[in-house]
Amino acid sequence: MWSACQTAEEERDHRKLRLVVAFRVLASLEMDDGVAGHVTVRDPEHPGLFWVNPFGPPFARIRVRDLVSVDERGNLVEGVQPINPSAFAIHASIHRHRPDVQAAVHSHSRCGRAWSSLGRHLDPITQDHCDFFEDHGLYGTYEGRVLDPQEGDRIATALGGHKAVILQNHGLLTVGRSIEEATWWFIRMERCCEMQLLAEAAGRPRPIATEAARQAHAEQGHALAGWFSAQSLFDAVIEAEGDALW
Repeated sequence: MWSACQTAEEERDHRKLRLVVAFRVLASLEMDDGVAGHVTVRDPEHPGLFWVNPFGPPFARIRVRDLVSVDERGNLVEGVQPINPSAFAIHASIHRHRPDVQAAVHSHSRCGRAWSSLGRHLDPITQDHCDFFEDHGLYGTYEGRVLDPQEGDRIATALGGHKAVILQNHGLLTVGRSIEEATWWFIRMERCCEMQLLAEAAGRPRPIATEAARQAHAEQGHALAGWFSAQSLFDAVIEAEGDALW
């Protein structure tokens, strides 16, 4: 989406680079946590394949050469390092259930984990929250680490046609028609979780009226807005790190 690449090979290289930049962006904002978390992007030529980070390296050190491609059965197609089993169980289901989705982001961010423990949707208490108004799901259970693809299917069902889902007692997951969009929604949702935790600690937040929240969502919660909002963050990483990303 929004790429000027002319061939599948060019588009593949483009998506892989942007995927690596997404890891660096999330790391720079302290939205990673040890070896937990995984971000995927669909292969442009083979829709059943997706590219993902190997298990172990921190987000801030992942390079294009480290990425691994996985098919719908969990077989490694390219790359030699193992992947987090949860990455396959969750992301394979997301990509299968949502052919419109190019990328998906899940990480164990601080405020997302805290909010997820409440087992609640976010409320439209600020303009930023309206990005997710009537546009995020809730997977309201925790069964341990997600290792069973059938649980991945249940998460995909909870996500539905939305841009995000809160995984109870676990954290956040966002999707998008581009890696930039999916990354921006994760950043935005993490910050919305932080804002709501702060507001509820201080008192009882006053929600935005339904029609106003819907209008704000229509103006700023669409795919192009998510893609555009991430551009400066991605550009800063590419300018600072350049060849080190490869």
